[in-house]
Amino acid sequence: MLGIALGELAQQVHGELVGQDPPDETVVLFCALPLSQARPGCITLVDDTKHADKLIGTQAAAVVTPKPLPGLSIPQIVVSNPHEAFATICKRFKPAVVVERPHGVHPSATVHPTAKVDRETFIDAGVSIDADCSVGSGCHLHRGVTLMPGCKVGRDCQLFPGVVLYPGTILGDRVTLHANTVIGAHGFGYKFVDGKHVPTAQLGWVEIEDDVEVGANSAIDRGTYGVTRIGTGTKIDNLVQIAHNCTIGKHNLICAHVGIAGSSSTGDYVVLAGQVGMKDHIHIGDRTQVGAQSGVASDVGPDQILLGSPAEPIYQQAQVYAVMSKLPEMRKAIRRIENQLAKGRHSESAET
Repeated sequence: MLGIALGELAQQVHGELVGQDPPDETVVLFCALPLSQARPGCITLVDDTKHADKLIGTQAAAVVTPKPLPGLSIPQIVVSNPHEAFATICKRFKPAVVVERPHGVHPSATVHPTAKVDRETFIDAGVSIDADCSVGSGCHLHRGVTLMPGCKVGRDCQLFPGVVLYPGTILGDRVTLHANTVIGAHGFGYKFVDGKHVPTAQLGWVEIEDDVEVGANSAIDRGTYGVTRIGTGTKIDNLVQIAHNCTIGKHNLICAHVGIAGSSSTGDYVVLAGQVGMKDHIHIGDRTQVGAQSGVASDVGPDQILLGSPAEPIYQQAQVYAVMSKLPEMRKAIRRIENQLAKGRHSESAET
């Protein structure tokens, strides 16, 4: 691998080169790595000055930082946005792999005669597109993608290997679905009839609006009669389950392992951290944030921060956590009081 001079990197990210007096702009670097993996010849990142002590003893040859860090023996590239700058530097050392795809349909793909595929899109090997589907321009359907009858895919969408769209699924423009995501499967709805669990109707569909990204191995179920909807700009992590009839607002962030039960909804700009669970038929208001592993069992208004299970406002949960931390001490105190009371009763009975 060819090296890149430190001064050239600083110039590319519009950073100030500080540290040694003067810093040696000719130092040649060969890679960019996070601090925990830093080795000789690499540049690393410290995104907050409070982590500066972690650079002590580092093998890195240079560091990207938001402010000058005194006392360091290695040069620093100081920039206002260190993550953006470090990403740019990483790309210099390891350019993204861009595979030029021809437009058109791979010979091994299966496209139903009634399906409409724009000529400016690419259908990869092993893709199956069923009757009455449509795919807009600029899309890439990777290997093994399946579109069942009546699916609509907008412009500039990326469907990675193994994605399955059940019948009637609708995708807007610039939607990204990562590998093995399943959109439109039947919801988990049953009635108990004559000693058996009988499936309820699953006659609806899923509609995903523009600029949504869904992580690998996630599932979004179709509505019972109407639509399950994911709002514009929402980003969904891996291994997320969104049940039938849900309505997810615009620009939500839904982290890994979240489970949202049927007929629930969220407003806009809601954040659900990892492993959040939502009960069925409830609503979370705009801009509310729910902390990791919280369980939401009832409606929540806008602009709140919730923690715990059942989820409560953060100031209430802070009090609960404070009391819980003192429970062992309180238990010992109660035992001492009980022992004192028992001794007192024993003395009284002995006197009588």
